[in-house]
Amino acid sequence: MDSDQPVEYVPYSFTAAADGPCCSSSLSDSQTRQYQLLENLQNLVQKLPGDQQQRLPHNLLSDIASSLLDAAIFTIVADLEEIQHLTEKNLYTQRQKLVSDHAGLKQQLNRDQREDTRTCKPHNKQIMQHKHEKQKVDLNERLKKELHDLDKRLLVELDQKVMMQQTTLQAAGVPGFFVTMDSKDLKLQMVILKLIHDVASL
Repeated sequence: MDSDQPVEYVPYSFTAAADGPCCSSSLSDSQTRQYQLLENLQNLVQKLPGDQQQRLPHNLLSDIASSLLDAAIFTIVADLEEIQHLTEKNLYTQRQKLVSDHAGLKQQLNRDQREDTRTCKPHNKQIMQHKHEKQKVDLNERLKKELHDLDKRLLVELDQKVMMQQTTLQAAGVPGFFVTMDSKDLKLQMVILKLIHDVASL
């Protein structure tokens, strides 16, 4: 098959398979469950954009379905999603607190400068204006650096959480998961997590 051509997904029909000569009532419960999981995954993949479908070939979906026979995978994914949600909420709260603190510092500087201006002697007015301008520049630069440093630290924390998730899911045997920071691999892993989440909701 030409790799440039879009992959067409045909959902696995368990009913049709069961009627075939190779599949009979002797199918085990696990095989039945795997076929159902695979069909659910294929139906979900059909709703994805074409470029994402191409990265989810039948053999990968089959492997994912097989891994989901272990119900603990659904619990692991749900727990990791909750940890991710709490982490993002905590980091967002940290950033918002710093932004709020910065706004308070700017307001305090404005109050202090207004008081300086009110009590300033006329012949010192120009000197005072230059002083105020420098105070504002210095404060803005300091606050900008603080926010930049915080953002860098928050990104490191998020990357560490992602690596923890990748390691956990790889150890659990979920296909497609390994430690990587490659954007394409990360996007595929996110899609796989969403598929597992959606299958669990069916």
